[in-house]
Amino acid sequence: MSATIGPSDETPDVLAYARRWLADDPDPDTRTELAGLLERADEGDGAALADLRDRFGGRLEFGTAGLRGALGAGPNRMNRVVVIRAAAGLAAYVKSHGGSSVVVGYDARHRSDQFALDTCAVVVGAGLRAFLLPRPLPTPVLAFAVRHLGVDAGVMVTASHNPPQDNGYKVYLGDGSQIVPPADTEISAAIEAVGALGSVPLAEDGWETLDEAVLDAYVARVASVVRPDGPRDVEIVYTPLHGVGGEVMRRVLEATGFPRPDSVEEQAEPDPDFPTVGFPNPEEPGAIDLALSLAERRGADLVIANDPDADRCAVAAPMHYGWRMLRGDEVGALLATYLVTREPGLDGVFACSIVSSSLLGKIAGRYGLGYAETLTGFKWIGRIEGLRFGYEEALGYCVDPSAVKDKDGLSAAVLVAELAATLRVEGRGLGDALDDIARGYGLHATDQLSVRVDEVSEIGLVMDRLRARAPTSLGGRAVEAVEDLTTGVSGLPPTEGLRYRLAEGARVIVRPSGTEPKIKCYLEVVVEVAGDDVAAARAAAAEQLEAIKADLADAAGI
Repeated sequence: MSATIGPSDETPDVLAYARRWLADDPDPDTRTELAGLLERADEGDGAALADLRDRFGGRLEFGTAGLRGALGAGPNRMNRVVVIRAAAGLAAYVKSHGGSSVVVGYDARHRSDQFALDTCAVVVGAGLRAFLLPRPLPTPVLAFAVRHLGVDAGVMVTASHNPPQDNGYKVYLGDGSQIVPPADTEISAAIEAVGALGSVPLAEDGWETLDEAVLDAYVARVASVVRPDGPRDVEIVYTPLHGVGGEVMRRVLEATGFPRPDSVEEQAEPDPDFPTVGFPNPEEPGAIDLALSLAERRGADLVIANDPDADRCAVAAPMHYGWRMLRGDEVGALLATYLVTREPGLDGVFACSIVSSSLLGKIAGRYGLGYAETLTGFKWIGRIEGLRFGYEEALGYCVDPSAVKDKDGLSAAVLVAELAATLRVEGRGLGDALDDIARGYGLHATDQLSVRVDEVSEIGLVMDRLRARAPTSLGGRAVEAVEDLTTGVSGLPPTEGLRYRLAEGARVIVRPSGTEPKIKCYLEVVVEVAGDDVAAARAAAAEQLEAIKADLADAAGI
């Protein structure tokens, strides 16, 4: 098959291209699927024709997020043809940079195991060494294995928290961090240069399936994140949301001496259909309701949830007014504050993404630590020189960057557990610690306006609308500055987005999601705590955020 993906979307071209694809496709499942579509299209089925135009009128683009999309036949879907070509391009890139080895991991999503095996077959066929993780495991284990084994690249087959019909392909380089420019464009060019699919050598064997030693090493390293003599008395309810985090989380908690958590049985085992949740993302409303219900029944101190590949960590705790899930910015502030107080004289750099709270910079400044702000994604945070702690508001935390230069929902979880146990000894909880932070730095309240779109083109229309008619005030606060992130601001690489700086320290950022068809708006207000009344400050902040959100939705037309 030609390396050029997709002619025009004119029906004859699309049908001819689909038939060429069908002839080359090595997967009987997608061949059957595509043959059925072509048969219906030949009979004049309009829906089948539209589906074929979508599948063959474009392609999944390889970028800093690797590949991610719905499963199915065609270049605009995740399938064995796309994966084999991506693996061939990656192998060519590794060889061109003098590398010789790749480690491959996979989660429990549909087709993940097959895509991992195809990758190993391509890597070995290209004359490189391939190492395969022993079974479906969390993404942080793969990120750890890259550095632990000293290989030149890593591949994780996962779509993280995307819907069940999706899968993806995430690439790491030899330093253990995700790819950034120019590596993404170089790998993409190498994929483009792949000839006919039949010209890609596929080894039948020759890769090494790793044993438990790499997982044992990861568990031991995560266990070292907490103090060996720290408190351990904390009651935890845990859910992996039908993902691959359950077994490893239990091992980590056992290795660190924490009590065995109460597990949400309905979500305890890997299930690629994610039957109890609409979206397997702990940020989505209702995703952790089963865990919250169990925690209330058991009188637990803490709820911990991982997303399906366990690189994210959600935390919920009882507050003065009942249980609630903490925002990523709140967990980030709690972990940062705990680290600086647990380890006097701590050095290094704290870092977060531009859409995360400004609070982390103030914490770092008070304790004489370096601070860095990056574009969204751990591909940027993990590369900060001297990084000691990093986080992003989307529930991603890096608490041990020398071992895992990526977000790690398991090491973050065990550090949260230690913090909760420490507070319990004092007769306090995470809510009390959040109140202390608000008193010390002002209440930094964040929220998000997130809109899912049917057509990705709608996102561009929203951004164009905001650029053409920039709001002069939001929520009664004057817009003091508008920064177009496509021009590169504060020394950051250009990226699609707008940042509004509002009066009294408030801030709004609007950008497209990097992994889903969404437009995301990130809001922050800062409210001083008067007379120790944190509750009043929280109420005022909530009103201010709602007012900003309403005005922003009106200005953006969403």
